[in-house]
Amino acid sequence: MDFYLRPWSIEDAEDIAVEADNPRIAANLRNVFPCPYTLKDAVDYITDCISKESGRQITRAIEVDGRAVGSIGIFLLNDVYEKSAELGYWLSEKYWRKGIMSRAVRMLCREAFETFDIVRIFAEPFACNAGSRGVLEKAGFTCEGTMKNGIYKNGQIHSYCIYALLREEAVGNF
Repeated sequence: MDFYLRPWSIEDAEDIAVEADNPRIAANLRNVFPCPYTLKDAVDYITDCISKESGRQITRAIEVDGRAVGSIGIFLLNDVYEKSAELGYWLSEKYWRKGIMSRAVRMLCREAFETFDIVRIFAEPFACNAGSRGVLEKAGFTCEGTMKNGIYKNGQIHSYCIYALLREEAVGNF
């Protein structure tokens, strides 16, 4: 399926408010991702992405058929983690299992390694989120371990995994 990664526009807010308002998406993300997801949430998120774009992050709308249907971002860390960046993403459920996200991850990781002086990009999917773990594996990430009972979401304890892609592993693979 064809898609585009592009900078955010405030005009994306209505599409994102509709596509993100899904408990099945929120169930696999940090609590900062609201459920229900309102138009105000979308405007606030997009405004934040636009204002921080030239700094220590890259955030992109995932566009399919002229509509924003998801988000992907890479966020630089600091202190002793300054050579690392965290990857985060979500996609409208109607586009799951169509190969979009694995390709989007590869594209944005390539851009991040070209743009920033980092050596590592990591992601922390919930251990039970087989879809997200598969996305990362297809994009060349390696599972480095499982943090047992490491998160608390919706009243339940869950484990999460640490996946990483190192610069030297990515070179030539994109």
